[in-house]
Amino acid sequence: MTEVNKLVQVAGIIDAAEADLCIGEGADWLGFALRLPSGKDDIPEQDAAAIIKGLEAPHAGVLISYLTDAEEVSRFCHELGVVAVQLHGDVETEQLRLLKELRPELFVLKSLVVKEDNADELLKLVDDTHPFVDMYITDTFDPKTGAKGATGLTHDWNVSAELVRRSPKPLMMAGGLNPENVYDAIRTVKPAAVDAHTGLEGPDGRKDRAKVAKFVAEARRAFDEIG
Repeated sequence: MTEVNKLVQVAGIIDAAEADLCIGEGADWLGFALRLPSGKDDIPEQDAAAIIKGLEAPHAGVLISYLTDAEEVSRFCHELGVVAVQLHGDVETEQLRLLKELRPELFVLKSLVVKEDNADELLKLVDDTHPFVDMYITDTFDPKTGAKGATGLTHDWNVSAELVRRSPKPLMMAGGLNPENVYDAIRTVKPAAVDAHTGLEGPDGRKDRAKVAKFVAEARRAFDEIG
């Protein structure tokens, strides 16, 4: 894996052209959301696997998954050829432990979904799970839809900042980030990495080159300033 500091991830890649655009504009990791609970994946699995196999380090493909069973996650990661997985489902600590046992080389990101009043719960989750996780990713809960990711909504950045201070493992910040707010988000929260999805899309639902370029530039500027 690449150095997981000052890292920029673009999620929700829909095809090879979009992957090339994001890498070309300086993104480090590409996130592929697959086997979603809605059944509406952004990209066919075999297309994602082909893109992932074509990436050269330090670039990497990340599986964004709602699966909660360690063996199922391990198999799917193997099929796709990913070196990292982002777990967005309610994965039990025991399953996280099992996944680390099965696949010690797999880089595991665990989501911390920020709601109105669950900061204490998230802090406890970090205390309980950090031995089996390589990085956390904060995201925003949408009370209207129940969605735990790709909501386009921001959350209370003070909660993310508190999680950064508490966690022995690095934290990737996500949730409503875009070219306009990523600089302030990084300065406020001081995460090791950032991720954007809907905030980089144009009206056609595809990643917009200018937005991706500005997002990466603003993120790099903020990361350099916080050291």
